[in-house]
Amino acid sequence: MHITQDNRLKKLIIIGDRLLIKPTRPDEKTASGLYLPPGVQEREKVQQGYVIKAGPGYAIPMPVEDEPWKSDEEKVKYLPLQAKEGDLAIFLLSGATEVMYESEKYFIVPQSAILMLELEEEL
Repeated sequence: MHITQDNRLKKLIIIGDRLLIKPTRPDEKTASGLYLPPGVQEREKVQQGYVIKAGPGYAIPMPVEDEPWKSDEEKVKYLPLQAKEGDLAIFLLSGATEVMYESEKYFIVPQSAILMLELEEEL
């Protein structure tokens, strides 16, 4: 699955430490051979899917400075997420929220519910 700039989901903005994940079919196997056997999916309540969009990360508030000569730039910085668009994620369903968008099923998943990632790019 390749993520393109003209993706029809570009109107969606993912907030904070969350990811938008498109679930794979239960029997779908990655090129490297990774897949969840049906018994594991049912018994352990886990799912796998591709990261379609990622939020900016964990908000890190900036210290309050009372120095009027400094510019009023953004007061919040973000610690980026490990998961990137295109990665395959195995995640806990208990932490996920299922949503339908344009007749397709997706999950909104906080990074804390991710158990493992298979990176899109080669190491």
